[in-house]
Amino acid sequence: MHDIKFIRDHTDAFVAGLDRRGGGEGGAVATLLRKLDEELRTVLTGLQQKQARRNEASKLIGQAKAKKDEAGAAALMTEVAGLKDAIAQGEADERRLNEELKAALAVLPNIPADDVPEGADEHANVAIEARRFNPARHVPASGMNAPKEHFALGEALGLMDFERAAKVSGARFVYLKGALARLNRALASFMLDSHTEKFGYIEVVPPVLVRDGAMFGTGQLPKFKEDLFSAVTGEPLEFTRPGNSEIADQILRAYMPADIQQQMERIRALPPEQTDFGALARNFPEVANAIESVARRIQETADTTDATARVEGLWLVPTAEVPLTNYIAGEILAEAELPIRFTAYTPCFRAEAGAAGKDTRGMIRMHQFDKVELVSITTPEQSNAEHERMTDAAQEILKRLDLKHQVMTLCTGDMGFAARKTYDIEVWLPGQNRFREISSCSNCGDFQGRRMNARVRGADGKVKGPVHTLNGSGLAIGRTLVAILENYQEADGAIAIPDALKPYMGGLEKIEKK
Repeated sequence: MHDIKFIRDHTDAFVAGLDRRGGGEGGAVATLLRKLDEELRTVLTGLQQKQARRNEASKLIGQAKAKKDEAGAAALMTEVAGLKDAIAQGEADERRLNEELKAALAVLPNIPADDVPEGADEHANVAIEARRFNPARHVPASGMNAPKEHFALGEALGLMDFERAAKVSGARFVYLKGALARLNRALASFMLDSHTEKFGYIEVVPPVLVRDGAMFGTGQLPKFKEDLFSAVTGEPLEFTRPGNSEIADQILRAYMPADIQQQMERIRALPPEQTDFGALARNFPEVANAIESVARRIQETADTTDATARVEGLWLVPTAEVPLTNYIAGEILAEAELPIRFTAYTPCFRAEAGAAGKDTRGMIRMHQFDKVELVSITTPEQSNAEHERMTDAAQEILKRLDLKHQVMTLCTGDMGFAARKTYDIEVWLPGQNRFREISSCSNCGDFQGRRMNARVRGADGKVKGPVHTLNGSGLAIGRTLVAILENYQEADGAIAIPDALKPYMGGLEKIEKK
């Protein structure tokens, strides 16, 4: 998410950066944001003035009564009553404008880094020649003139079954069996060992069901809801009368983002005058907005006439980036703790809403797939170097598997929503006779850190601002399996096992049809 103060103070730079993303609407967007910001600040100023006058008038009432000036006291009480209504309206306006401003900011993509190449789509991406890798052996190993695609190889081996998967789950699913299932598992172990042992990543087993707040933090929500799979908890909420506090507590736990719940714990320790809703709205606007949103849900549930209601709002992760990055949501990290490096092997789930007609055969584009993810949390000063290091870690897997690949710097029009700079690693697939993406490594700058309210504290004890976050595939296991099948195929349909994977495959030399 963008910093409204930066937009206010550097409007031209913001417009120029947003326009580099394409569309040319940066000026109109900035005008809307500035308008909302100015209205909000005007409301806040008026609210502070009214609150100050209310406090002053309340003191004067006591003084007037002490002087037996009943008429003066009555006039002041009438004024205070009017101010109370005006303050309530001002607080409502503040909440509305805060929500409108946050909603407008939430759908805006990150600003590209200065060195990202200009362009509208993948045709403007730029190859990094220094990162290109060509294996010593011939591709494929057998030197065949007409190598087959992975799905033809897998089905011929009897170890890859799309038809039965479609019967059970629909299109874009697969059964892997026998040696291919073991190869899938071997790849995950091999990748995790490389990242943890050579590059110092901490292995994590994260949740794969997450709340709205986590998806918002990394940028999937609210803009890309149609690309996600959601889940509904199966546990019913029993209640016998509206307003049941147990129901409210369950909804609060289900819908309140984790970082907001953490802030609320700290707020409860504050003096009462700092925790009324008006004070919360001024000092903790995100908390106030979240409370108001959850209150609406509680009321909606209380108004339900049925005997049960269901709590929903969990999402299946499209990538382990979501739970790994949100690990530090709402926290202030000491500068000395950074960088933090996580890696995880998880299933991933994507609706592929915009993929109709693309890669309809095979394992290239699936609703469910396995991936080893890399996530780094850094200071602003560390993030550029960390981006190069993360790309090294992802490339190391392909180098050790002796797979031909190239690395592309994505142009401004081809980058993901949250990224400020992205490197795509593309592996050669001889069956398709082209390079295909197998990893994206992105530096998101402070974009996700601000959305998650995750900040860094300097050595002097002062909070410096949002952390920087990076994420990358290290690698997509299904696509790596595809690359091995196509690059290591032999003339008789057998698949040679790369040397690096033989220890993970129990010494198996090749996969053959039984």
